[in-house]
Amino acid sequence: MSTLRDVVSVVSPQPTIEGAGVHLVRTIGGWALDYLDPFLLLDHFESDNPADYLAGFPLHPHRGIETVTYMLDGEVDHKDTLGNAGTIGPGDVQWMTAGGGLMHEEMPRPREGRMAGFQLWVNMPAALKMSRPRYRDVPASTIPLLVRTDGTEIQVVAGEVDGVTGPVKDIYADPDYLDVTVPAGVTFEHPIERSHAAFAYVFRGRGRFGRGRYAAADNGGGGAVVGAPNLVVFGDGDEVRVAGDGGPVRFLLVSGAPLGEPIARYGPFVMNTREEIEQALLDLRAGTFIWTEPPAR
Repeated sequence: MSTLRDVVSVVSPQPTIEGAGVHLVRTIGGWALDYLDPFLLLDHFESDNPADYLAGFPLHPHRGIETVTYMLDGEVDHKDTLGNAGTIGPGDVQWMTAGGGLMHEEMPRPREGRMAGFQLWVNMPAALKMSRPRYRDVPASTIPLLVRTDGTEIQVVAGEVDGVTGPVKDIYADPDYLDVTVPAGVTFEHPIERSHAAFAYVFRGRGRFGRGRYAAADNGGGGAVVGAPNLVVFGDGDEVRVAGDGGPVRFLLVSGAPLGEPIARYGPFVMNTREEIEQALLDLRAGTFIWTEPPAR
């Protein structure tokens, strides 16, 4: 018998300015939720005011993490020290493994003045933090759209739903990354491997998530009624449930295997010890930060 996951917390977004002056909101990696192993950060950027985002993210370093950018509106030009360059637009995903170190930049280009999307940071295990960097551009055309008979729509970026598998694979955290729209009056259920961390980021509408200690506030219906924008953190169990009680609701559903390792973070670097952070800073100052192929033995 499967166990439904409880909602253990609901996190409101924290306004933040990043890069050269990009206005966004943060849930994971903010004051209310520092870390949801293996997820280090979740930012949501959405504006029709170019002053909020045009400054972008000029060339900057990363080490020890993977970054996942998922676009809803507008475009982002990307280039990095691996020689990758290109543009991602609505529905596209960029999955970048920083590993032992690279520099990259992300510069917004609005469509009709509008930009919207998400960036998620995923931690890497100690054994892989200094591995070869990798870049994957995942066009919207390669991301399956699953439409259930009840009208639920699921963009499957990573993981599997009803036998449909997303294009992003070979990630240590074994993630699910789904963009789900549940119609009014419909209930969505999805299995998640027990012990994996799981969250839903609600960015459109309002729905009822999970069950548990929020029941008293919800007139006995169980679960947490959550409207956009908010992050829902699930406890352990075998599956999640979301009901479109308040009308249609759209959310990211993300899960992954925890690492259970110590973390040390400093801006764009996430390692396991302070000494490793200090080494990253020394490498950056010495011009030896960018990952290079080890010499053949």
